[in-house]
Amino acid sequence: MAAPPLLLRSVPALRLRLHLHHRLFSGGFRPLCAAAAAAAASASTEPASPGEKASPEDKASAVLSSAKEPPKYHRWDDPDYRKWKDKEEEILRDIEPIVSLAKEILHSDRYLDGQRLTAEDEKAVIRRLLMYHPHAEDKIGCGLDYIMVERHPQFRVSRCLFVVRTNGAWIDFSYQKCLRAYIRSKYPSYAERFIREHLKRGSG
Repeated sequence: MAAPPLLLRSVPALRLRLHLHHRLFSGGFRPLCAAAAAAAASASTEPASPGEKASPEDKASAVLSSAKEPPKYHRWDDPDYRKWKDKEEEILRDIEPIVSLAKEILHSDRYLDGQRLTAEDEKAVIRRLLMYHPHAEDKIGCGLDYIMVERHPQFRVSRCLFVVRTNGAWIDFSYQKCLRAYIRSKYPSYAERFIREHLKRGSG
């Protein structure tokens, strides 16, 4: 019995489909996703220049360099740095009381312009500040009568500490200059670094 014409026409298409199926699963063709993965793998291991193979060490180095390194605190392992930080804290503790007092005298309502300091404040300012001024003798002149707060003669927005001499003359002095001189005399090995990092208003 002869095969129906429709069945005969479908035989070549069926053979082609079976042939492709055989090549696909026998290794003749690779699926698209596998081919893309293989291409990406070969691209990632290509040598930097033609004819040069990447060694295992190079690959390991590339992986390590791509990872983010943890922060390093090597400065704290340095004995000199730890010694500086300890000394820095010591200086800050030492000067904090007199700095706080000077700022309170000058920048609060505790004293009016032209007012004399109390005996307690005057003693602290003379002992911890004025005596260390680079030109203390010139400031005191003929003799110290008392310390007062007043506006700077040229910069009227600023208030300063003033030496009032026994002859009635008076002259301003910078507590910052006194403070720098004090630190230089007591902490000579650390003074300049401390002044540079904490007392930046001029060099004194």
